[in-house]
Amino acid sequence: MNPVVFLAQEGEEMNPLLPAWPEVIIGLICFFIVFGFLGKKLLPSIEKVLSERRDAIEGGMERAEAAQVEAQALLEQYRAELAEARHEAAKIIEQAREQGAAQLAEMREEGQRQREAIVAAGHAQIEADKKQATAALRQDVGSLASQLASRIVGESLEDHARQSGVIDRFLTELEAKAAVAQGAAK
Repeated sequence: MNPVVFLAQEGEEMNPLLPAWPEVIIGLICFFIVFGFLGKKLLPSIEKVLSERRDAIEGGMERAEAAQVEAQALLEQYRAELAEARHEAAKIIEQAREQGAAQLAEMREEGQRQREAIVAAGHAQIEADKKQATAALRQDVGSLASQLASRIVGESLEDHARQSGVIDRFLTELEAKAAVAQGAAK
């Protein structure tokens, strides 16, 4: 039977807001047992989980800050290396330009020397050819002149020494007259 019904039958008036004392004592004992169990077993594991979470969060934030600082340092290092590489590239390009200009000047000088050597060799060859042609011409003119003189005089001018002297004197006079004519023309 229900205790409330039992008390109501005895004639006492029961207040629905106030429980019976034995129920209050049993409820308090059960409360303290549950509270003690929670305090001894469940609360430390909850605190442990919360502590681990707090450490993980704070550690994660510290690791994130450290990683950010490290990333910033690496970024600065990369920027410095990039600037150094650009400077080095500019330096190499400038050296290459200077070397190219020096090689170009050297090649021009070499070309100038070769041109002058070729021109000098050409002048020497022309001079040699001119002397050879002059000597051949003198011989031919002398021979023709002596043949002509032999026909005119009617006797043979076979004396070679005398013939050479006459021919040389004649050609020298012709060259002198030609030089005077050129000097007067200028």
